[in-house]
Amino acid sequence: MLARVTRKMLRHAKCFQRLAIFGSVRALHKDNRTATPQNFSNYESMKQDFKLGIPEYFNFAKDVLDQWTDKEKAGKKPSNPAFWWINRNGEEMRWSFEELGSLSRKFANILSEACSLQRGDRVILILPRVPEWWLANVACLRTGTVLIPGTTQLTQKDILYRLQSSKANCIITNDVLAPAVDAVASKCENLHSKLIVSENSREGWGNLKELMKHASDSHTCVKTKHNEIMAIFFTSGTSGYPKMTAHTHSSFGLGLSVNGRFWLDLTPSDVMWNTSDTGWAKSAWSSVFSPWIQGACVFTHHLPRFEPTSILQTLSKYPITVFCSAPTVYRMLVQNDITRSYKFKSLKHCVSAGEPITPDVTEKWRNKTGLDIYEGYGQTETVLICGNFKGMKIKPGSMGKPSPAFDVKIVDVNGNVLPPGQEGDIGIQVLPNRPFGLFTHYVDNPSKTASTLRGNFYITGDRGYMDKDGYFWFVARADDVILSSGYRIGPFEVENALNEHPSVAESAVVSSPDPIRGEVVKAFVVLNPDYKSHDQEQLIKEIQEHVKKTTAPYKYPRKVEFIQELPKTISGKTKRNELRKKEWKTI
Repeated sequence: MLARVTRKMLRHAKCFQRLAIFGSVRALHKDNRTATPQNFSNYESMKQDFKLGIPEYFNFAKDVLDQWTDKEKAGKKPSNPAFWWINRNGEEMRWSFEELGSLSRKFANILSEACSLQRGDRVILILPRVPEWWLANVACLRTGTVLIPGTTQLTQKDILYRLQSSKANCIITNDVLAPAVDAVASKCENLHSKLIVSENSREGWGNLKELMKHASDSHTCVKTKHNEIMAIFFTSGTSGYPKMTAHTHSSFGLGLSVNGRFWLDLTPSDVMWNTSDTGWAKSAWSSVFSPWIQGACVFTHHLPRFEPTSILQTLSKYPITVFCSAPTVYRMLVQNDITRSYKFKSLKHCVSAGEPITPDVTEKWRNKTGLDIYEGYGQTETVLICGNFKGMKIKPGSMGKPSPAFDVKIVDVNGNVLPPGQEGDIGIQVLPNRPFGLFTHYVDNPSKTASTLRGNFYITGDRGYMDKDGYFWFVARADDVILSSGYRIGPFEVENALNEHPSVAESAVVSSPDPIRGEVVKAFVVLNPDYKSHDQEQLIKEIQEHVKKTTAPYKYPRKVEFIQELPKTISGKTKRNELRKKEWKTI
């Protein structure tokens, strides 16, 4: 049994109250589909009233999770679990906040004692969606060690790069990747501790399951300053080697309250399912900090590979109220007969992030489920930058309006703010006051860090524009923009048009050399199965005519190539730079 609430624990309640905003408590299984916000009245008041004090000391485990434990024991929160895990074998695990606290303190003792880790040491965590991944996150918070997550799709070369560049002291992984770690460990001078999540022992590795059996759950959380480095995230590397993005205890631990409270609109009665890979910052966003800030239940399904029917069945079977997934997932889900085969009795809020979602997907999802998809825009370097929020008119294709965390503008090459309707770089004002929901720097890369600043703004590297109503629209990554015959063409709008054609399953648009125009638009298209036997020359003409009618004619792809699959990063983002290099390699 965990210790009772002490005066010392109660002293942290003030910090906790900064984060917790409660909406109306709903029954766990109630079928209540409404776009009415639970935590705010409307966008304008949310933006105007948002204030979040930053204390000198802050630790998410102590100041948030342990406070939910206190409320739970006092009967002051709904009976939702803190964590709910299932797999396709029918196994299931639920933890209360009290159980999460006890288990994570055991894990923290293992890091401090068996692994001899000190505050500030770096821990690489490469695990699939297993409960130990969440325990490791919290244990690192409690010990002040710096968490560095990685996807299980990493190769031996990827692991070596991450171990060496991060100077990691410890790695936690499973049977699948342990051999790859052992193959490169001798080249990693800082690595002195290895933990394996496995039923079997492995020479040179501490077995976490065995160690947990004997570890004490008595542990004193370190007192971390709000601006201490909490985690390092490797970017997805759509161009160049992945960068190491550093976040502090406040930038995510406090900053992501914007996501949980407003964009996800969570309360302690909600069950939140985010399908993101555990290796990416999006999992920190929506599988750890955002839901637990609000006292909501984190739901996860350990699916070794993406299975649309499994996702639909899970949404039907379990009381999931908030669902977050990538545009690609929604695109595959809407290809199923959702209306007749599935009924989402509890689901009432759907969000998407990672890449822009096309209007045709949102329309199909709405027609099949009666629910809108609220798109959000952010980066590994930030919390939510822009979003579509409940109670706000959704403009299909727009990424919504700025979140309360940031002052977002469209700026020119000199850092001047551009008027509505004019395309430029998406920037976040960082001077005179730097917002706390932003990364601190790229580790060991001061030149790259400096390159993100222009005048008073942090430059996201994305191009876009703001319309007269204050909605922001994504155009392209800055290096993806196509210059043809004097026109600037963003690939996203062309891909939107392409994806609306019934033959197109997926598409990617890049520049291709042209002797007259300098460069032209080229589309790489993955066909839906029913169209693979069609006459390809005729299909190209049909697709080109479709794009001319759907968007400005000068944007249509003058070149079209059908391919089996698009090259993607291990996070699922299209590698346009790889396609572009292929086009220009002979020049």
